[in-house]
Amino acid sequence: MLVDAVQPGETLPSASTWADEHRDQSTASWHYVNFPRGDCLYIEQRDCPDGNCVVYAIKKEVAILESNAPDEKRLIALKYLVHLVGDVHQPLHAGYIDDKGGNTYQLQAFMRGSNLHAVWDTGLIKNLNEEPEAMAARLQGVRTTFPVTDLDPVTAAQESCMIVSTRGFYPERLVELPYIQRYTPVAERRLAAAGARLAGILNAALK
Repeated sequence: MLVDAVQPGETLPSASTWADEHRDQSTASWHYVNFPRGDCLYIEQRDCPDGNCVVYAIKKEVAILESNAPDEKRLIALKYLVHLVGDVHQPLHAGYIDDKGGNTYQLQAFMRGSNLHAVWDTGLIKNLNEEPEAMAARLQGVRTTFPVTDLDPVTAAQESCMIVSTRGFYPERLVELPYIQRYTPVAERRLAAAGARLAGILNAALK
């Protein structure tokens, strides 16, 4: 694998947080796409001006990984893809522009003050209290809602937005057990889909 060849000892899991650790003003918008409330149809000119969204970033990094660019540049593209493909499958990374993907929707969850984006980014998964390796193995057997053979990031973004738009996705200001029980399986299916699609993208790009 490219990551180990260029940086021996590093793995895809250890590289998966690189994009967040190296986020700056020029790349912050690569981690999400915002839709207007009530409209989950991706329109590039409206939702991704000047290529500043996760959909365009994924396509751009795939093109670099497929190219004859120097391995160091392709490694950076690989690190972005591992992270961004996960991001676009987290529903609130393709949520509504008016609350910044749930970031401004304040609530109480897991006995502390939080926001809805954080609940989906980390809260639901941490609440399972499961080792990452065990979770990864278990999620390989999870049946996804959408076909994972569709590798277009537009599809993943629109799926995420449709989840956000479902009735009940926005909880009351206190996140209680029924919400956790309803949406933890949804989060797990999105993780499973992200893993399967990432594998498909990398297999195609590195063939």
